[in-house]
Formats: sequence, structure tokens, C-alpha cells
Amino acid sequence: MASTFVDTAKITVKAGKGGNGAVAFHREKYVAAGGPDGGDGGRGGDVILVADSHLTTLMDFRYRRKYAASNGSDGSGARCSGKDGEDLTIKVPTGTVVRDAETREIIRDMSDGKPFVLARGGRGGWGNQHFATPTRQAPRFAKPGLPGETKEVLLELKLLADVGLVGFPNVGKSTLLSVVSKAHPKIANYHFTTLMPNLGVVYVEEGVSFVMADIPGIIEGASEGAGLGHDFLRHIDRCRLLVHLVDVSGSEGRDPIQDFDAICAELAQYSPELASRPMIVAANKCDLCYDRTQVDSFRAYVEGKGFPCFEISAAAHQGVKELVWSIAARLRELPPVRYYEPEYVERPKEVTVDTSVPAEIWQEDGIWYAQAPWLDQLMESVNFGDYESRNWFDGKLRASGLFDQLEAQGIRDGDTVDLYGLQFEYQR
Repeated sequence: MASTFVDTAKITVKAGKGGNGAVAFHREKYVAAGGPDGGDGGRGGDVILVADSHLTTLMDFRYRRKYAASNGSDGSGARCSGKDGEDLTIKVPTGTVVRDAETREIIRDMSDGKPFVLARGGRGGWGNQHFATPTRQAPRFAKPGLPGETKEVLLELKLLADVGLVGFPNVGKSTLLSVVSKAHPKIANYHFTTLMPNLGVVYVEEGVSFVMADIPGIIEGASEGAGLGHDFLRHIDRCRLLVHLVDVSGSEGRDPIQDFDAICAELAQYSPELASRPMIVAANKCDLCYDRTQVDSFRAYVEGKGFPCFEISAAAHQGVKELVWSIAARLRELPPVRYYEPEYVERPKEVTVDTSVPAEIWQEDGIWYAQAPWLDQLMESVNFGDYESRNWFDGKLRASGLFDQLEAQGIRDGDTVDLYGLQFEYQR
């Protein structure tokens, strides 16, 4: 049974929660007042995406939609830190574009072969060993671990190909791909033989090659849902060059010029940018033409629109070599395969906290410490690695009145503030 081609999938990923810090005290014979020695919690595991060139479909994500990394272990006595949670690695096909499911902004293009941390694990909580002070020598509290990031993303596979073959069904796209490469697409004399994109590497000469994609045939009205629609046109979004195959033999009673215009219109309907991509036209099945009139008129029409036109017969291997050399020459003039730049901006999650309870503030060794139940809750919702999220956090602190409390107790610009281990320089 042939495998189903799946090129979009929506999944939810959740990084591991950080382990809780421990509340413990040193107990040893002949050692009085050993003091707090609760260890820190382990860090939660990350969710990491890795591009795998051996994968060709997102089929694995059809039946499994939720992925979670391991949580960090809690700390323990004797200053023992908890074990970090194991990272979860998810393999996706090379060329997969990762989007935010809600905004559809691009988070990452998995085309460069580098692993990408999609969701970061939460930090482990501090054990009570960190909270001992000269005035509080036996703290009976520790910091809980922070939750890991949770994201819902859309995976969208866009094949990495230099050249995309477009045209009506049964015009010879699969035949051409099989002739110029080692690909073995299914070929038959009926519409929609190709039900999924096929890739083939075309070797021109020593050191010169390119990747060609055979896209399932488009028919007029595809934008309204006829035929296979535009389901697979995303796979030529990256292509630097389009090769438009047209059956000029008239074997099915079709007009080549009308077919050419219909496909161009469907491309424009899908994406005006794609329709403006450089294009070479291949007039296929010329060996079946007994009257040159139709071929000549088609060639004149296409070249009149500024497109180079090659007369070929993919099945008979006629004119194919000239077409391949022309494709290779054109590719040398074009920029590399498109890489999608990230658009996604991490936005802080809006949280509601009751800041009416004043924070506990004290100063030791030139450092100002502040603690409050609402402050701990607020910090759990902030990504301190993101500039926008940090600004949001700063605004919340000012609105809470914490800075007013600090100034009332004498804090000055440049002093260090410690919020549960997070230290920053105070500025009005």
C-alpha cells in the first residue's frame, strides 16, 4: 500500500517544567546549626526540531499531535541539585517551515540543517540554601520550578527544488523528470497520475546539477477547488525557475495556447509573486505533431510574451538535452533557493496578578532584595531572553508600586536589585 503524502500538520509542543528547589537543613553529628542546604531543581527539557533529509512527508504528525519534553527533578538535601529533564528531539523533513498556529508568522525555516529549540524548558527553582541571610539563618522556603514553554505550531513542508515543473495533467511532466533524473515517478496515460510531488536530481556535467520538482497537474478552476486544487503549489514557492510543459500535439483535442494561458492564470490566482517567477516553456509531444501549424503558432505566441520555448518529446528523448542545458544556464544567473526569514515575535502572555500586597524589601551587602507571592507568579510568565517581554515585565513592576517602595526606602540609580535570583541595575 502506498504511503499517504502529508505536507501540513498542526502540533502542540510543551517543554519540561523545572524541578522545585528543596527545603532541607544540614544534619551531621558534632555539627551544630548546620544551616540550610536544600538543592536546586533541575532544568526542564527543551523541545528541539531537527531537519532530516531522509524524511519526505509529515505523515508522522498525522496521528500524533502533542509532544512534551521531560520535567526537571526536584532538588534534595546536602545541596544536591535535581537532574535536568531530557530534551525531546523531533525530526522534520528538510524544507519544513514552522509557523505560529494563531498568527501564521514564520518561526523557523528548517532548511539549513541546524537544530532549533522550539520550546525552552523552565528553570529549576532555587533551594533554601540561597535564601539564608544573617538575619534569616533558617529559611523554610524554596523557589518552585518555572513551567516550560508551550507552543502550537503549523508545520508546512515546502520542497527544496531549483526547478518546478508546472502544467496540465498528462502533459508529460513525470515523463520528463524520469528522463532527465533518476527519479521514478508513476507514469500512465490518464489524468492525475501524479498525486504527490516528486523530486529528482538532474546531473548536467561535472560539478553542475540541480533539483527538479514534478508537481501534480493543475487544471483550470483549481482556485475554486476543481481537481487537486492548489494543494501542492506550495512546493514550488522556493523554486528559482519554472518549466511550463504544454502538450502541443493536440492529441486530446486541446488548444495549447489556451492551456498555457489557463495555467498562467491559475498561478497568478495562487500567488502573483510565483506567477512572475522566471519561466521556460517546453512544447512537449512534438513527435506526435503531423501539422507544424499549431506548433509554430504556439511558439510565436509564447516567445511574443518573452518566454524561451523549446520543442521536445520527453518520451522520445528529443530536445531534452538542449532544454536541460538551457535550464542550467538560466539557474547560474538566478539567486539561490529561497530561505524564509523568521517573522515571529515572542509576545508576553497577559497575566492577572494581585499586586495589592506590598513586597517584602531588605538590603544586604549593597543589594536590594524584594519578594512577594505575586512577584513570583509574574516572573513565571516572562521570557527574560526576549527584549519585548522584558519591557513588559518592567512596566508591570512600575505599575505594581514596587519601584515606589524601593525609592521610599532609599534606593538609588545604579543599585542592584535581586528578585528571586534575577539581578538588574535599578534605573528610574
